[in-house]
Amino acid sequence: MASMENDRDSIGALTLVCTELNSLGNLDEIVISTADIHNWDLPSIVTHDVVKIRVNRNRLIEESSYFRGLLLGRFWESGLDCVAIHWNPESFMSILRFIFGCHLDVTVDNFATLNEAALFFGVEKLLLKCRVWLDDVTSYKVFQSPQLCLDGLIHIWKYGLEHANDSILQLCTSYLARNFMWALSFNSFSTIPHKLLYSCTNHTDLTLDSEKHLLDAILVWLTANTAKLETWNNDVDSHMIRLNLLPLWFVAGKRACQFFSMFADKATGTILSLARHPNTRLKEISRQGDLSRLKVRLTEFTQKVDLSGCPQITPGLFLLSLLPSGSADSMFRKIIEKSPMNFANVGLDTSLISHTKELLSFEAVQEVDISNCPSLPLGLAIEFFCKSFPSLRTLKAANCSNFKTPKLCHFLRKFPLLTSIDLTLDISPVIPARVSITSSSQIPTPQRSKLLDGYDHHFAASFSFLSYPVLANITELTLEGRTDMNDSDLYNISEVCESLNFINMRGCTSVTDCGLSVMILKCKKLHSTVACDTSFGNNSALALCSSVSSETQQSEKSFQLMACKLQTLHIGGCTGIDGMILSELMSGAGHLRSLCLKEIHLIDDALYRFQGSSLQMLDVSDTKVSCKALSHVICRNLDLKFLKTRGCTQLVQEQIGTQGTKLCMSSFTPKELFSDLGKSCQLEEIELGWGFSFLSLETLKPAIRALRTITIGLGASLGLEGLKLIPIACPLLEMVVLYFQVISDSALTKLVKTLPHLRSLALCYCFGGISSFSFRFKMPNLMKLKLQRVTPWMTNEDLMIMAKSCTNLNTLSLTGCTLLNSVVIV
Repeated sequence: MASMENDRDSIGALTLVCTELNSLGNLDEIVISTADIHNWDLPSIVTHDVVKIRVNRNRLIEESSYFRGLLLGRFWESGLDCVAIHWNPESFMSILRFIFGCHLDVTVDNFATLNEAALFFGVEKLLLKCRVWLDDVTSYKVFQSPQLCLDGLIHIWKYGLEHANDSILQLCTSYLARNFMWALSFNSFSTIPHKLLYSCTNHTDLTLDSEKHLLDAILVWLTANTAKLETWNNDVDSHMIRLNLLPLWFVAGKRACQFFSMFADKATGTILSLARHPNTRLKEISRQGDLSRLKVRLTEFTQKVDLSGCPQITPGLFLLSLLPSGSADSMFRKIIEKSPMNFANVGLDTSLISHTKELLSFEAVQEVDISNCPSLPLGLAIEFFCKSFPSLRTLKAANCSNFKTPKLCHFLRKFPLLTSIDLTLDISPVIPARVSITSSSQIPTPQRSKLLDGYDHHFAASFSFLSYPVLANITELTLEGRTDMNDSDLYNISEVCESLNFINMRGCTSVTDCGLSVMILKCKKLHSTVACDTSFGNNSALALCSSVSSETQQSEKSFQLMACKLQTLHIGGCTGIDGMILSELMSGAGHLRSLCLKEIHLIDDALYRFQGSSLQMLDVSDTKVSCKALSHVICRNLDLKFLKTRGCTQLVQEQIGTQGTKLCMSSFTPKELFSDLGKSCQLEEIELGWGFSFLSLETLKPAIRALRTITIGLGASLGLEGLKLIPIACPLLEMVVLYFQVISDSALTKLVKTLPHLRSLALCYCFGGISSFSFRFKMPNLMKLKLQRVTPWMTNEDLMIMAKSCTNLNTLSLTGCTLLNSVVIV
């Protein structure tokens, strides 16, 4: 009898009265029904203090364990037709909509409230939906950006901590560890809870581009959370940062940091010891036990490996990071115990290469930077990379002097997916020889009409070592400063790199004009050429003026000039090009975005012939360009961001004559030039010299509000007042360079104090003089300082004062400081 009554009660309708837990006083109410649930206006409903919902009792019992126990159990509410619910109305409405079949999206904003409500009311299907959603958004997806924002991740983690949900805590910690580099981009990084950040930095999935990013992240966090400093000091050294893998320059720059100074000296000594005596030092470390602190962090999620600036990285040390964890320590100890020589020694190549069969593969790695790692031979590193990084697309190996350019083509065959290579060698202290190289391969120079055919025949033999040339996917190739590269090497590269569209050969002085022209003709997709301080001349320019054929969608051949595709052309210092040929080249290069004609003569006519309107960078330094010709280009290119005119002596002449053009040649002064510039452009970088004065600064104001870099050179007459006005006209400046300008302590002090973003300052051959007073105030943001022939009075004591003022300097150049010596000041 009692059972029949209960069944009858369960069939009837039920009214749920939903209110906030602490609702008091006169309350506004609304009555709704689940029969009309698809038409509910939730924003309007939740504005009422009390929401009465008529629901189907059976549906609640089926979908919710809370209501099942309440309405079918022995609670006194089981016999009522009205049940009070003290819960957030908006959250409860969402639960009801889900129970009664409406679509519900789980998002980072509502996950915590939905999961909490589903847990309380026992809605298993919604709990499962929340769990599946969190699993999905925190799971690793190859090459897909993170789907959670950092604030949302922190909110979900805190919810998991509050409810002691280990599953949520683990998912959030693993997600943050895998996407640590992404998290660093958020301003809210410093709000990450201490427990979450600590767990993340010790997680096995912690994925970093470089160890320096982890240290920087911790320092940012500690700066905003100084109360946690005592807790973290020991952890930074012994548990978190692998000090042996930090760049030397980076560690040295942190010696003045209050949070890291106690470890900086120790880390610097360790790095120098590893760099100078790697084998001895590694044997000592291996005998101490755990080698994990020497391993580069590599996980299945690593996409970029940045070891740049680490002189202590040797082949053996890097090999340790690639070996399987189970056998890495024992195998590594065997290798170093058997090796009496330095790991950088070429004699060890064979013994190390023999272990490449056992290397782990990290297929997610797409970019590797080993620039400025003198102890890591590029040839040996390549053997490791091709085994462990099969998906490598970008390789940066600047200043690897032990790699010879002729080996490049053989190296390209090992990386079929590689698209970008940087093999720059720094030759900036060397002044390029002003000589004309007619041949670098000891063959007769072919006639221009048969240029390509002649070179094809000659180089066939030199390329025969590739019996079946692999057409590499290389699109960007930087060989700046590679003076060992000759025409034959360039020809081989052009044969292999069919897809090449950007090449940087600045300072490649062994390549001839003919060799460059052959490369241009072969690489038909080329749209960016950087060939400053090379033999780029008439043949190369004519090659760019030649037409190339391309297949259209209708399988018909179309022809266009190679110059029409040019986006970047840098030929500064290439004085072998004729003015008429340069003009012809400029007339066809209408899509140029970056143009450098530094030190080239007779460029006025070329600039008049240039009809492009997309220029963002123009460098005409040390040319005889006229105000009129320069203004012609400026007025057509409103997107110009970078302009360099230092050393242009013709700009000070009032009467400008230009040969070879029929345009009006009326007088045109620097004042009119700067007026046009001020009206037309929004510059980020500018270099000025002759013709620039204090009055010009006022005229230029509209164009230089967002300026980041300014260089004032010989011929400019800025004066002390103009120097003091620079921070007002250009408040965002990050770099200031002054040559042959009048300076004083007061002007320099005001300049530095009123430029909060200033990172680099150079004073070269300036007049008026400055004293040590200019460096007695704090300049914590200054990272680069160059003083050339302006501080002859500087003593060791003055240098110490400057060092204390500029605590974050990483580059210092002093010239003409004859009173300095090697005596150490304590």
